[in-house]
Order: sequence, then C-alpha cells, then structure tokens
Amino acid sequence: MAEVKFCENNFGHGTDVIAEKLTNEGINVEVEPCLGYCGDCAVGPFALVDDEFIQADSSEELYEKIKEQM
Repeated sequence: MAEVKFCENNFGHGTDVIAEKLTNEGINVEVEPCLGYCGDCAVGPFALVDDEFIQADSSEELYEKIKEQM
C-alpha cells in the first residue's frame, strides 16, 4: 500500500482536509513539520506518494492525483 506524506506548512492550501480524508479511507498518511519542498509548498497543495512529488492547482485535484497513483 502506498504511503502519502503531507507537510504541516502546506495545510493552508487545504491539504489537511485531504490528509484526514485519506486517513479515514485507511491510507497510510504521515504529516511532517517540513518535507523540504518550501518553494513548492508556498505555491500550492502538494504531497509525496511513495516519495514521489505530486502537486496540483487545488486540494481536490491533488486528492484525485493521489488516488490515481495508488
């Protein structure tokens, strides 16, 4: 099963809702204080899926991209 990591600093882009939704679906989700993608983090929502960087224009789009990777 895939592992999805989120940065706490990115929660302002709505990724906190996505993290909670994936957790409720039984997906292995980790939330870190910083994932080291600060430039990307400031621009929009992102996550790491099995350490692969995924970014989207909205949290809803990010959720769909994450689900496609699984």
